[in-house]
Amino acid sequence: MPHSQITDVSILIAEDEEALLDSMTEYLELFFEKVYRAKDGQEAYQSYLKHHPDIIIADINMPRLDGLAMIRKIRENDRKTKIIITSAHSDQERLLQAIELHLVKYLIKPVQSDRLKTLLLSLVDELRSQRHTLALKEAFYWDTLNQKLFHDAEEIVLKPRERKVMSLLCSHPNQSVSAIDIYNHLYEDQPERDFSSHAIASLMKRLRQKLPKDTIKSAYGVGYILQTK
Repeated sequence: MPHSQITDVSILIAEDEEALLDSMTEYLELFFEKVYRAKDGQEAYQSYLKHHPDIIIADINMPRLDGLAMIRKIRENDRKTKIIITSAHSDQERLLQAIELHLVKYLIKPVQSDRLKTLLLSLVDELRSQRHTLALKEAFYWDTLNQKLFHDAEEIVLKPRERKVMSLLCSHPNQSVSAIDIYNHLYEDQPERDFSSHAIASLMKRLRQKLPKDTIKSAYGVGYILQTK
């Protein structure tokens, strides 16, 4: 697989056409580790109650419980879950009924994969921003609000200086931060200290051991880059 899967955002696909459900599930699993599927509205609602997905893609017409009825039930207590409706051109009038349901988007079938991918990745960014998290490699992420490092739901314990460096690097993801800037950030309360490249190199080595390989890369003569992609 050319890219790593998204592990911190889950998605539910609800579609009654079995072949389309299979192909949509297969496509979504290219990008998301947690993909739930349902073949009708009732099954989708039960899956929602069990898994609390972050994003739902639902067909407007489904047996047992149609898409709009399912979304109305969800919206009774939940305005946060991102919901996308898919429909045929003939459903345009029914889409007007969905305006008050706070949907992210209405997609007309057949759904273009590139358009869907762009939309989903923008929702992932939005969800992460709302959670105050920065996704790193291999299911690691940085909690920008609490200044903590996690792998899945498990905290990776950092020493005070390691945490301070992570905070600085995470505020400039995929950008070079010079060793001098890191040193000044660490010792901002001790301006009389002399810069030591060895001290920074040693600290960065210890920090790298707590992160996936190549999360922090050295840019020779420039500084260090925290890579999130």
